[in-house]
Amino acid sequence: MKLKQMVVIVVGLCLALPAAVCAKPVTINWWHAMRSARGKVVDTMIKKFNESQSEYVVVGTNKGNYDEVMNAGVAAFRAKKQPHILQVFEVGTQTMMQSGAIYPVHELMAKAGFDIDWSNYLQAVLSYYMDADGNLMSMPFNSSTPIMYYNVSMFEKAGIKPLSKTEPITWDKLGEITKKLVDSGIAPAGMVTAWQSWTQIENYSAIHNVAFASKANGYEGLDCKLMINNPTVVHHIERLKEWTKDKRFMYGGQKYQGPKAEFIAQNAAVYMDSVSGIAKLKKAVHDFKWDAAPLPVEASMKKPQNSIIGGASLWVLKGHSDKEYKGVAAFLKFLSSNEMQSYWHKETGYFPITMNAYNDLKSKGYFKENPLQAVGIDQLNRAVPTKISRGLRLGYFVQIRNIINEELELVWNGKKSPQEALDSAVKRGNVQLRTFEKTYK
Repeated sequence: MKLKQMVVIVVGLCLALPAAVCAKPVTINWWHAMRSARGKVVDTMIKKFNESQSEYVVVGTNKGNYDEVMNAGVAAFRAKKQPHILQVFEVGTQTMMQSGAIYPVHELMAKAGFDIDWSNYLQAVLSYYMDADGNLMSMPFNSSTPIMYYNVSMFEKAGIKPLSKTEPITWDKLGEITKKLVDSGIAPAGMVTAWQSWTQIENYSAIHNVAFASKANGYEGLDCKLMINNPTVVHHIERLKEWTKDKRFMYGGQKYQGPKAEFIAQNAAVYMDSVSGIAKLKKAVHDFKWDAAPLPVEASMKKPQNSIIGGASLWVLKGHSDKEYKGVAAFLKFLSSNEMQSYWHKETGYFPITMNAYNDLKSKGYFKENPLQAVGIDQLNRAVPTKISRGLRLGYFVQIRNIINEELELVWNGKKSPQEALDSAVKRGNVQLRTFEKTYK
């Protein structure tokens, strides 16, 4: 058949069919920070959506790490070349809310005709991305929380029983365990912690229902102030500093690479980090047995609160057509399906964001076969989030975290007392908050 005849036939078919059938699919651009193995998982999810329908084509683009993605999105919006969806880490939440660049997810889904049962979503995840009135501003995507990993082989050698996967031990008990391990020579050091601000101050405060900042941790006003120099947190940092003297605590660095390496090398028996580290440890650890447990709590805390999340959410940016937004809404709905959430959780360790997906995995025996994966979810869901434990809503939070990390390092190297360091972190952090308030009020 000649090319001219083929063109005539194709044109004839398109004229005979509804316009939607032959229309060019609408392109939806998603900029994200997922690379390597996680990037491949994202690519698969996009591919499955594109194959499930013909109206829209989602194009995923990695724009670097979290900071780089957020900066790229801001620059693109100013140039009026913004993507439809931007993945932003949780510490950028307040900045995004005040940016004037977003199309709130609750409005998007309603206008697109999707009747979403938001009560079906993990509330400790959802609440992090809500405004003060309880409206969802961005769609949760990759959500995690910190837990406690420990070297089972070392514990067994020291005659220490395995830890519960649901009931947290006390910090006093952890002190006894690490002392026994170090004093006996079984472990060179007791514990290390990744992301020290996130695990030892942000989550420690949430679990103990202690305010990180005023105005309900910033949810109720830009004029909030940091409160991390309170007696409870100061006592906790004093304890960790005391533990450095007999190696019950060893500082391994601000992020995760150093602490993780110390744990894998068996230089520390306990390692606190994100649940998303499970998959990495499974691949990296070959010489010893390990397990996971909830983060410790103070003995006085009879009913600990939920921990809070880390990770990122998906923000929809203004400046696109209603037709495109229908595609964005359809894609976000697709990502929250049981199939996609189960796949995401199994492949990455990040939480399934809906109770339906969680219950589906549970009914199929997944958590019995993979009990490690339930530790973080159980910790996150063990209590209804309070105004304090639902999360943090602070402007310039990236800078504030950096300040906290700098001040904590001065504690570990003996240049400041915990009280001095936390007082300084509050003072310096409040300068950032006032600058943000002045910029966005």
